[in-house]
Amino acid sequence: MNLAQYQERFPTLKFEQNHEHVLEIIFDTGNPMNTMSSEMHHDVAYVWRDIDLDKSIHSVLVRSIGKAFSAGGDFDLVNRMITDDEALLNVWKEGKDLVYNMINCSKPIISAIHGPAVGAGLAVALLADISIASKNARLIDSHTKLGVTAGDFSVIIWPLLCSLAKAKYYLLTGRSINGEEAERIGLVSMCVDQDELYDIALSTAQEIANNSPTAVRWTKHALNNWLRMMGPSFDHSLALEMLGFRLPDINEGLASMKNKDSANFSKNCPI
Repeated sequence: MNLAQYQERFPTLKFEQNHEHVLEIIFDTGNPMNTMSSEMHHDVAYVWRDIDLDKSIHSVLVRSIGKAFSAGGDFDLVNRMITDDEALLNVWKEGKDLVYNMINCSKPIISAIHGPAVGAGLAVALLADISIASKNARLIDSHTKLGVTAGDFSVIIWPLLCSLAKAKYYLLTGRSINGEEAERIGLVSMCVDQDELYDIALSTAQEIANNSPTAVRWTKHALNNWLRMMGPSFDHSLALEMLGFRLPDINEGLASMKNKDSANFSKNCPI
């Protein structure tokens, strides 16, 4: 596929190619936080299938333009998940497919992370085979502050990257992590200065693209069996997250995020 074909099929994403065999996917929504609409959430979930089949691509670089890598789903998308059964089911399917499509994409994926990365944006950042964060990156999994289970990609990747102890600490508190701390605990591959982020990420993608394609793809496939083994736990946690969009806490959590204040969740819990 050429760039025009990618752009036509996935119009909410931008594409560049500054190396013969490296495809760059760019989050640039016009919103500086690069929040995802329902259409963008769909494109982010399924672009990996086309890349997997594209024989001209040997590695992928995902980056963003703006203040954030991506702040995840926009408020409109979250509102529709709360009120619209079909919207909720669509996001459940796309969330599942996003994770498995990235894991099963044969081409190595490199993420260049700056600013906040939240929700589906954080999923793309951390499910990348090599994640490179700038010192100003903020990795945020605040599901428990929103009022739903930290269920999407978190269960499948966090414990393996940074230990179960650290995963529990950050996922239960919902605290953010800067790039340097993320590198220290092993959540990302490396942390670099912001002005070096793109060059280092692109050179890494180029280096991989110059290696044996067969050897690279089989190595990724073999290593990702660790993630595939966590599939049942991931499926379960994602279902629990979706259930949370039908419970009262989500309304309080969403209101607090819109108002940028602390949520006052009910302490009456039946489980």
